[in-house]
Amino acid sequence: MILTNYHTHTNFCDGKEEPETMVKEAIACGLSVLGFSGHSIYPFASDWHIPIDRIPAYVAEIRRLQEAYKDKIEILCGFEADYLPPISSAPQAPYRALGADYLIGSLHYLVTATGCFTVDDSAKNVAAGIEAHFKGDGKKAVQEYFAAQREMIRQGGFDILGHADVVRRRNGELKFFDEESQWYKDELHETARVIAQADLIVEINTGGMARRNTTTPYPSPYFLSLLARKDVPITINSDVHNSGYLNYAFAEARKEAFNAGYREITYLTKADGRLARKTTSLEE
Repeated sequence: MILTNYHTHTNFCDGKEEPETMVKEAIACGLSVLGFSGHSIYPFASDWHIPIDRIPAYVAEIRRLQEAYKDKIEILCGFEADYLPPISSAPQAPYRALGADYLIGSLHYLVTATGCFTVDDSAKNVAAGIEAHFKGDGKKAVQEYFAAQREMIRQGGFDILGHADVVRRRNGELKFFDEESQWYKDELHETARVIAQADLIVEINTGGMARRNTTTPYPSPYFLSLLARKDVPITINSDVHNSGYLNYAFAEARKEAFNAGYREITYLTKADGRLARKTTSLEE
């Protein structure tokens, strides 16, 4: 099996280590492809995104590493592009111009008439956001999350869908919605349908497990089974911020994929200077 990871954060954004440290660990772990995906909300930035004036340096460093380690590992330069309309909502053109090989499209923020907050935050801040912007209605917040994600998917411009149900990250602590409820399953069914129409790769993301927030990857086993029924391609990523977790729980992720009905994993590579999809067997 070919091992890859496309969801890698470094000290250019909110990661803990330099890109070269990640490269060396990826080689040690036996990865064939390592993709860097610095947080970005171009043309703006928060304290956990790559500062705008640092983007050229980020791209230059990833390109340097591509050349320096080309005989040992394939390295790709990407961004995890936040969807935050109207500030940052159509990523393809500006990010490609910045030098991106690929993009992960992710929804972290919920935007309401009273402001915005991120669902990928501490339990305290998520609870405060739901209270302030949804009057404590967790169901409404979750429905708005998936509605916004479907808007992002329909707009397109990215290659991989990031942590598709990260809204459940703090649900184990806060219990602000019931993951077994029919309305929630309806949201997953509709989102899976939109994903399949967009021909996107969905990542199985083990970051929630690494940070002890979830016991299963994103997407949940049920959500993943819906994607499998629609033949949505998947890849396995660790959403790593520390090199010690670069291939964290990949064996569990492969098992979840197999149990959902998958027999192949999709990976991205550069062929003749262009990004290409290839597959590797789950059973190798």
